[in-house]
Amino acid sequence: MQGFYETLFGRRDVRSEFIATPIPEEVLARMIIAAHHAPSVGLSQPWNFILVQSDAVKAAVHEAFCDANEEAANLFAGERQQQYRQLKLQGILDAPVNLCITCDRERGGDVVLGRTHQPQMDIYSTVCAVQNLWLAARAEGVGVGWVSIITPEKLRAILGLPEHVVPIAYLCLGYVEHFRERPELEDKGWAQRQPVEELVFTEQWGEQAAEHPVYDALHSQRDWPRQFPQANDIGPKKS
Repeated sequence: MQGFYETLFGRRDVRSEFIATPIPEEVLARMIIAAHHAPSVGLSQPWNFILVQSDAVKAAVHEAFCDANEEAANLFAGERQQQYRQLKLQGILDAPVNLCITCDRERGGDVVLGRTHQPQMDIYSTVCAVQNLWLAARAEGVGVGWVSIITPEKLRAILGLPEHVVPIAYLCLGYVEHFRERPELEDKGWAQRQPVEELVFTEQWGEQAAEHPVYDALHSQRDWPRQFPQANDIGPKKS
């Protein structure tokens, strides 16, 4: 149990700390196998994994990111925009491996158990695969960064995705100099983690039964994650 929570609380979205050391094929395979063992609605397993390692494809994805990132920056104003422009929000060219995890919306046919009334469950299942891979990577000492600032249509064109296949996560994978003690956006003052007890309701949206014992438990254990050391077992070192 200790190891699981260390992995969970030590997971970080990595953008700036990648090194060139290649990921051994057996390590990469274990991470993909872990993702493939995620829960999926109706055991439909709607995911595919596209490995990207060529400079040409990475460059095309990076260009698409830069276009979207400029659009995103202009949505903020004043000091917030300046702060945004100082953030490094991707490691596409730095990470040895890029990986796109997709969702095949036709996987399983026209009627899939569990999707009859919530058709978006295949999307959620694929996100579970992303989380499995992310935690497995942290356990292996590999950093992962999720690049979400990119137009899906451009990513679809670059990777040649069929119309019924949706790009869910474009990930940058690689060994790192170190894992940060806290998420980078906390370190740089962009946002802070909210108190969890403020996010828990009872029975109905917006209702918080003050007498419910879960609130005392949540409050008393708010700092519980800090009990787990942020081990920097980052795998192979640079030569």
